[in-house]
Amino acid sequence: MAAAMLMTVGCKGKQQPVEKSEIQQKVDEYAEFELKSDLIAGLSANEKELVKIFIQISEIMDDIYWDQYFGNENRKALDTLSDEAVKAFANIQYGAWDRLDSEKPFVPGYGERPKGANFYPVDMTEEEYAALEDPLKESQYSVIRRNAEGKLYVLPYHEAYKEQLAKVDALLEKAIALADNAGLKKYLEARREAFKTDDYFESDMVWMDMKDSKLDFVVGPIENYDDALHGLKCSQEAYVLIKDEEWSNDLSKFAAMLPEMQKLLPCDEKYKKEVPGTDCDINVYDVVYYGGDCNAGSKTIAINLPNDERVQLKKGSRRLQLKNAMKAKFDNIMIPIAKLMVCDEQVDSVTFNAFFGNTCYHEVAHGLGIKNTVTGKGACRQALGAQYSAWEEAKADVCGLFLTEQLIERGEITNTTVAQNYITFIAGILRSVRFGATEAHGVANIMCYNFFYEHGAFSRNAQGKYVIDVEKARAAAREWASIIIAMEGEGDAVAAKAYSDKNGKVGADLQKDLDAIRDANIPRDIVYKQGAAVLGL
Repeated sequence: MAAAMLMTVGCKGKQQPVEKSEIQQKVDEYAEFELKSDLIAGLSANEKELVKIFIQISEIMDDIYWDQYFGNENRKALDTLSDEAVKAFANIQYGAWDRLDSEKPFVPGYGERPKGANFYPVDMTEEEYAALEDPLKESQYSVIRRNAEGKLYVLPYHEAYKEQLAKVDALLEKAIALADNAGLKKYLEARREAFKTDDYFESDMVWMDMKDSKLDFVVGPIENYDDALHGLKCSQEAYVLIKDEEWSNDLSKFAAMLPEMQKLLPCDEKYKKEVPGTDCDINVYDVVYYGGDCNAGSKTIAINLPNDERVQLKKGSRRLQLKNAMKAKFDNIMIPIAKLMVCDEQVDSVTFNAFFGNTCYHEVAHGLGIKNTVTGKGACRQALGAQYSAWEEAKADVCGLFLTEQLIERGEITNTTVAQNYITFIAGILRSVRFGATEAHGVANIMCYNFFYEHGAFSRNAQGKYVIDVEKARAAAREWASIIIAMEGEGDAVAAKAYSDKNGKVGADLQKDLDAIRDANIPRDIVYKQGAAVLGL
């Protein structure tokens, strides 16, 4: 690997050049952050015990996720590596591929990442898959394996991970006994049953009704980003959360406004006839533990769940803003990028309130638009297949920006301005586009960047810094939103892939900017020091 020069102090007090490996530089791109929360002090003794149990369950989800993404045998092989930097980076990435650099392999002996991760046999052909006659093969909660004769068969998650889930069941039994909040207790009971049956609908519905618990525990197979083969299989993950009641109360009034927001979307009327559910909430939390998928590579700063369209149409969804994680990224990444890349006249318009608002309404916008195609192709998720995640993230980005603008102009949001939101949004693209062109959020951001650039939303001054034209950015947001919603509503996977293949790539000018950010040693993301000991429990 290539090496960079680093100055260090020699034995006589003089600086001597030493080599720093490329992989160590990659490790250093992740700023370590202790995942703590002042909200711990407000928890009861039982709630503190629950946090510890939830962390134990999260650690098991983490182990299952390693197997789903990388495979247990591959994970064991990492222990034999002599390069400690490679080991450290593999632990951040949960495998041998750099998630923020187009999933390029960095561990010796590993080639291109299998599109189906470890959900399918690496050597499985499409013909074999098509010939497999088992209705569970397209379940979100099953894996495909080979038997001794080499034939494919299907294993539901509750069988594939039977040993680990038995431990989860025992821990959930303890948690249910400790839970004083009725809503939390009912949710834990329902989730416990879901792990046994791989039917998460009822527990998702119960979770939607859990309104007044100080603690939340998002756990189970949730996102399907890792299945780039069929866009089906869901990865295990877990978040342990403590509600910030003061900040949550400020946001609660917006849930009832979702049907009105749907009508405002800048798209053809046929794509906004569905009425989003209003029995949902927008709340703010401190996250105190990440496990599994959500901890791999770039770290999530907001959650919009459940993904089940049936639940969304009946009850909407819940939007959970992870304030402490958000602030960590804003302070350690966003502000340094803004100071480097945004013109002096506009850099002070990059604010945490605008960053928080853009992130918050990104999650709101997931519940808007259209869930079922107008062309009779069924749900948008199924119609677009592997293309869906990137387009859905793009929709949430730009529609969230549009909705924030509407709420500011109506006087509903008063702690930021339209200009601040657009300037912060475009500066934020420079942060999130570093996630790479293979991760759904990264593809979405690259498409958005290119669209805004082509429509004159920003230019560069003599110093190479960004100058945002707010009015052109507003116009671009409306046009881009219309294109995205129509793409989902039509359910044309071929057209969606053709567009993202053409426009989801980093151009020369953007690459130059990203290189400047890299050369300035600005962290690309966060890596957490976390656990009960870090929390003082």
